[in-house]
Amino acid sequence: MIGVHHSVTLQTDLCKGCTHCIKRCPTEAIRVRDGKAVIKSERCIDCGECIRICPYQAKRAIYDTLDNFKDYKYKIALPAPALYGQFDKLEDIDYIISGLYRCGFDEVFEVARAAELVSEYTRQYMKDPGVKKPAISSACPVVVRLISVRFPSLIDNVIPIMPPVELAARLAKKEALKKHPDLAEEDICVLFISPCPAKVSYAKNPIGVKKSAIDGVLAMRDLYFMLVSEMNKIDNPTEASCSGIIGISWAGSGGESSSLMNDKYLAADGIENVIHVLDEIEKENIRGIDFVELNSCNGGCVGGALTVENPYISKARLQSLRRYLPVSLNHVSNMPADGSLPSDILWDSGIDYVPVMTLDSNRSAAMRKMSQIQQITNTLCDLDCGSCGAPTCRALAEDIVNGEASLDDCIIKLREKVAEYKSDEKIAQEDKK
Repeated sequence: MIGVHHSVTLQTDLCKGCTHCIKRCPTEAIRVRDGKAVIKSERCIDCGECIRICPYQAKRAIYDTLDNFKDYKYKIALPAPALYGQFDKLEDIDYIISGLYRCGFDEVFEVARAAELVSEYTRQYMKDPGVKKPAISSACPVVVRLISVRFPSLIDNVIPIMPPVELAARLAKKEALKKHPDLAEEDICVLFISPCPAKVSYAKNPIGVKKSAIDGVLAMRDLYFMLVSEMNKIDNPTEASCSGIIGISWAGSGGESSSLMNDKYLAADGIENVIHVLDEIEKENIRGIDFVELNSCNGGCVGGALTVENPYISKARLQSLRRYLPVSLNHVSNMPADGSLPSDILWDSGIDYVPVMTLDSNRSAAMRKMSQIQQITNTLCDLDCGSCGAPTCRALAEDIVNGEASLDDCIIKLREKVAEYKSDEKIAQEDKK
């Protein structure tokens, strides 16, 4: 997307020019040119699907490290609920929190705490008869960016409540300043321990808020090994966890939906399933549903590209971990009686349609290009093999019209041309005889 800081990058020297990534990118942001993948920045939504699928590890995520923040006086860790499912035989979340303190953090604020508050606010929001149904969760930044790029008609369906990670960052800073009046805001850094690259992009380019309170994003897989080492040294962890079943459940698909106490919901995970659901909503084929929870990663946040463990194993571990926890430990104390929501929980800036998929800003020119694309597409083989470097035959036709490719890039067409040339040459030779 134009002007957006992307966390997903390409290491050209590792790229073999295969077609795995171009076939799986949800916004057709990747092409193969001159034997190497090329990412169209304006179309990328940082879903991390190319990172997951690349067999040569040529796609990578850029994120922060603890060393980047060593000069801050006070460091606050924001562990995502998905972190709890990364550790085998974990019986107490307090081990993780104590481990984070031992890793050098001065404070730990669980994102699960904020998730429980967001669940309450969402329940309140859903009571408003003016809410456009089905209401779509704004928790996954990939989904919101996907809607802004491919499904602009659904922008008004997105719930304008800040995601748990943003609320957690703001509450963590507020608590730190209250607890330590000697600190200034610039002395504090809030670091989110993320399961996915999309949250890295969110911190740099927040959605719905003008400026994020998150100062840095650490990769869950990088911190994992440091945490394991420190947790093994702990015999009796300090009681510090302040989250319940609802907050921890946000780590997996369906966790947010189940907290709404409303059975008229739909939960889907995996970018291809997300696109299918959004397409069905746009066509008005989904009825009787009030709330839609969508996660771009398989299994939910536990399936993020920056995690360590298999997402389904993580979900199983979280189910075991939740058994003896209370339903929720965090509640909104000042919920307005009139049913409205406080302004500090709502977005302070909306999301706009980003027309990166349009052919031309001029409507007449766009219509001409569309006609040319259709004509070229009709001449192609319709195999969508990807050998041309584009994900589909139609995408190749679009690239040709935009001057980014030629018809000779299609192997089938090139083969036909070579065969035709050989046939003409053979006829010419026979004529000479």
